Amino acid sequence: MAELKTKQTNASVEKFLRRISDPVKREDSIKVAAMMAEITGEKPKMWGPSIVGFGSHHLKYASGREGDWPIAAFSPRKQNLTVYIMGGFERYEELTKKLGKHSSAKSCLYIKRLSDVDIPTLKKLISESMKYMKKKYA
Repeated sequence: MAELKTKQTNASVEKFLRRISDPVKREDSIKVAAMMAEITGEKPKMWGPSIVGFGSHHLKYASGREGDWPIAAFSPRKQNLTVYIMGGFERYEELTKKLGKHSSAKSCLYIKRLSDVDIPTLKKLISESMKYMKKKYA
């Protein structure tokens, strides 16, 4: 069976976040990390070289692919801050309507900057995604 390539590492989340060259993206990433830590009750861990994750669960896809993945995660990509919202966006349609300026694909929520979105709605979206994952993989 194929395994997921992205795995938890021992790299420092703080060092990773401090190395983000864009000052707005760096501060937004620090805020999202704090938000996810508060919501999940978990400490941040690096997953691969560029994903900050919180908690973990074991996935097994119908294809046979399996591995561990964070319950909540984000990545400060070059173009956008990517927040991973599990379970797809159909179940969160009402929240995404209230979120503000963003785009999405599969389980990825793309935000240019936190000032573009409604923070309480983003927190609710992350919380609902986390609840979905905990229920599904409990």
